[in-house]
Amino acid sequence: MPELPEVEVVRAGLEPAVTGATVSSVAVFDARSLRRHPAPAEDFVARLVGRRMRAAVRRGKFLWFPLDDAVEDAAEEGVPEALVAHLGMSGQVLLRDRAADDARTRVRLELDHPEHGALRLNFVDQRIFGSMAIDGLLPTGDGEPGGYAGDGASGPLVPSRVAHIARDPLDPAFDDRRFLAALARRRTGVKRALLDQTLVSGIGNIYADESLWAARVHPEQPTDRLSRVRARRLLGEVRLVLARALDEGGTSFDAQYVNVNGASGYFSHSLNAYGQQGRPCPRCGRPIVREAFMNRGSHYCPFCQRVRV
Repeated sequence: MPELPEVEVVRAGLEPAVTGATVSSVAVFDARSLRRHPAPAEDFVARLVGRRMRAAVRRGKFLWFPLDDAVEDAAEEGVPEALVAHLGMSGQVLLRDRAADDARTRVRLELDHPEHGALRLNFVDQRIFGSMAIDGLLPTGDGEPGGYAGDGASGPLVPSRVAHIARDPLDPAFDDRRFLAALARRRTGVKRALLDQTLVSGIGNIYADESLWAARVHPEQPTDRLSRVRARRLLGEVRLVLARALDEGGTSFDAQYVNVNGASGYFSHSLNAYGQQGRPCPRCGRPIVREAFMNRGSHYCPFCQRVRV
């Protein structure tokens, strides 16, 4: 599943193309990709065509594109709206010219941009776990921007379906002190806490394993027995790992994760723990192990990462 770095790579690639672009037409080829939209596909189309996108914003693994005021009262009066996208397991948002097409395109948006001209946005999803929807925007509880937008254009609004998702560690409005205090109160394993989207968003299985390895913290370390110093170190390593993954375009193990131009990321070549079971730990040389964890796996070094009580 795409995690924060992969979704941010997509957001950054889309930003210059969608900001200021007007939706000239919409084609829905598979209504299952609109299952989180609160009305039929015809409503989705009617509420998008003719509207201008103002930005590309992300919180955790969610993307959204705030829309200008509704055309012909298509939106609920007084409620600002956004097009919200979640990539699910295999979703892709591909930027094309009007002559290009992609297999397994579920939703297609034709855009007219004042500088870049005619563009095509294909929402491609092999397994159809991702989705698009039009959603109302709510004020953020802290008055800060709803999510990360590279040009700073995100106002203090967040889609209603994203409001329960915590901020991610790369969000300028992320509150370190609040996170560390909440982490200490969790009384659970630290990896389980890192994957809790109501505590911190965007850290999936890959980057949790990599961050825990870098901080020398066992995945099952109880959060209430994790010292403040080690918790701060872990948060710092989370940010470093996410930043490195961003620099390398994310992690691609197959063709399902690509950026908006269809190119793969290469952070998979920099992994120290995830998927490295049986190989020597880059730090101590002992074998990395894999253990079952929440229908997935945890990868760690039993020597470097020990539970501390």
